[in-house]
Amino acid sequence: MSGNGLIHSIRRLLNTEEQLRRPSPFNELRQQMSDVLGDGGILKELVQAGDGPPVPYNASVLMHYSGYLEYSNVPFETNTYQRFPKIMKLGRDVTLTGLEMGLLTMKKGEFSRFLFEPQYAYGDLGCPPLIPAFSVVLYEVHILDFLDSGQVDDFTAMSQDEQNTAPLSNLLEVVNTVRSFGNRCFNQSRYHDAKDHYKEAVALLGNREKQSDVEREKLNKALLPLYLNLSVTELRLERPHKALKYGNKALEINSGNTKALFRCGQAYMELQEYQTAQECLISAQAKRPFDSDINNLLRKVAMCHKDNLDKEKNMCSKMFRHMREK
Repeated sequence: MSGNGLIHSIRRLLNTEEQLRRPSPFNELRQQMSDVLGDGGILKELVQAGDGPPVPYNASVLMHYSGYLEYSNVPFETNTYQRFPKIMKLGRDVTLTGLEMGLLTMKKGEFSRFLFEPQYAYGDLGCPPLIPAFSVVLYEVHILDFLDSGQVDDFTAMSQDEQNTAPLSNLLEVVNTVRSFGNRCFNQSRYHDAKDHYKEAVALLGNREKQSDVEREKLNKALLPLYLNLSVTELRLERPHKALKYGNKALEINSGNTKALFRCGQAYMELQEYQTAQECLISAQAKRPFDSDINNLLRKVAMCHKDNLDKEKNMCSKMFRHMREK
């Protein structure tokens, strides 16, 4: 062995010994983490603080997360590549014990790291082939938002009689939460899911046995935005007939509602009923004369209507010319 080869071997041996003396990555991380439960099974490092109350039990959470094994820079699971991650319900979609318990310590906007011992992660068996037995895992979690769906679960589990006797305020809170789920799905372009949430909220309101004029007014006030949401969702799903149905339901509650008139105008245009579309949009324009969306759509409908009339005129002209030639 040459002198240079011997020196290289000695250096490699010294480096190996130094690495053995140095704490492992997870052990180094443990030094700066707090013990969530007091048994060392769930350790947490707060990287970025959040705002407001912590995530409640039975919440549905919108989050980015990545899970790592020690000595690996590549996550064994992650959803950070998704711009709009799926809403996950605790206890149903979030099934890792440590992760669920860790989430309950977090707030909206918070970014934290967690170390989970095997009993709070994948246990004695692991999850072959990705996760070996008895693995300690690291999770990085960023809470984007959450909704308290526990109240929704409790309310929908009631019988119809129990729902009817529950305070109206409880029903309206539940409906508002379900609508928020729909809005979240709509903003993520998940229109079928949004429609289902909006229809669920409409059904909850429709099942309520109306007890007074005041209560009926409150129920209609809650129904109006749901019909408007359903109308625009059906337009995104390219189903103008259904969009028109919900737009008209909104107009039954408030005949002068500008959004409802606009939605009906959009639906009639898609159905190529340009004259009726113009009537709806002109009514909306009378209430909001400087609304650019209304004015732009009105001009578009007028152009489509003119083109349609010109096509009909040309078709009739050709038909009559053909008859004269005979």
